[in-house]
Amino acid sequence: MVRIVADGLNSLHMALFDEISPSLLLTLLFALALSLGMLMKLWLASRQIRHVATHRGAVPTAFAERITLSAHQKAADYTVAKARLEMLELAVGSAVLLGWTLLGGLNLLNQMLLEWMGGGMWQQLALLAAFALISGLLDLPFSLYKTFVQEKRFGFNKTTPALWMGDMLKSVLLGALIGLPIAAAILWLMGAAGAYWWAWAWGVWMGFNLLLMVIFPTFIAPLFNKFQPLEDESLKQRVAALMQRCGFSAKGLFVMDGSRRSAHANAYFTGFGAAKRVVFYDTLLRNLSADEVEAVLAHELGHFKHRHIVQRIVGMFAFSLAGFALLGWLSTQGWFYTGLGVIPSMGLSAAWSDAPNDALALLLFMLATPVFTQFVSPVFAQMSRKHEFQADAYAVAQTRAADLRSALLKLYEDNASTLTPDPVYVKFYYSHPPASERLARL
Repeated sequence: MVRIVADGLNSLHMALFDEISPSLLLTLLFALALSLGMLMKLWLASRQIRHVATHRGAVPTAFAERITLSAHQKAADYTVAKARLEMLELAVGSAVLLGWTLLGGLNLLNQMLLEWMGGGMWQQLALLAAFALISGLLDLPFSLYKTFVQEKRFGFNKTTPALWMGDMLKSVLLGALIGLPIAAAILWLMGAAGAYWWAWAWGVWMGFNLLLMVIFPTFIAPLFNKFQPLEDESLKQRVAALMQRCGFSAKGLFVMDGSRRSAHANAYFTGFGAAKRVVFYDTLLRNLSADEVEAVLAHELGHFKHRHIVQRIVGMFAFSLAGFALLGWLSTQGWFYTGLGVIPSMGLSAAWSDAPNDALALLLFMLATPVFTQFVSPVFAQMSRKHEFQADAYAVAQTRAADLRSALLKLYEDNASTLTPDPVYVKFYYSHPPASERLARL
């Protein structure tokens, strides 16, 4: 009897599976992943809001001597405001993604351009450009609100409307000048390089990224900010001595006019190979002592010493290769298009039955991949936090722990970073350890 029931259930399972086409299965999986991801992120954001608001009334004991109640409450209010906006962005973004895919927005845009331009390279580039333009316009209200309402409310925004508009126009122009030729090269390879086009396209993409690391500091970044050589001779000597001790060389030490746009402070390395340079925000140099700046720089050098940058580049190479290989297979499957709300060219009228689907495949892959990979983001966040602890330990070996601790406290305060984030939210999102964990190790 048991065997008869088991055989019957197995037959029923096979019958149901056979009834579900790959296209319908992809639609169901996409809708399920999108819904679960949105609900999970809304739950995480609500936890963050509740946790931060609950601990708003008192500075944690470990920070009571250094952080004032007003600064702690400002950080709490800033964190809550960002989380609430994040929830709205998430809801709108999910609706827009659904509109592009299952509700037929991308399909409609593609068919309109086919009717207007016919099939071919120019139509495909127009599809990519139109998608990017429409997506940018949909994101525009959030960008404006963040900059001129939220950041201004908490005293961070220093950007004028004219400067903001100039930055946006430069970004659009750069995106067209750099992005369209790369897109054209990949589209050409998809149509002309045979079954293994994805391997050639991956090589082009990786070469472009490496080239960008070299030219960004010298040619692109100066379009948006002014970079002046570090003039403080005492600090320059200390930094040079630190870099020599650590066996690190850079093309130069620069100060960036970050205060033109924001009161947030930072320091970073940029470039690749011989083009590496150290960049300090002017706000950082204004707020930190020389000892603290040296400690922050030692932390950044720790990332290089532990080869974190190389590991991330290798990881990017590996994941992008896997992504291109998967795209190479999916782009030949009709159910990949129909399952995400798009009718591929072979399903259109005879006039466009031979039009390439390559741009559609790129866009659908770009839209769908984050939906399915969002659930593994805690793994990468955990890895990043581990790297930060290692860089802190290296900095302590090169400078005084008290200086790094003092610098981090100032940065937490200046950037209004909450001292009491929700632990679950931290596990999912935080690429840097929360202040309590990080400073406890110091």
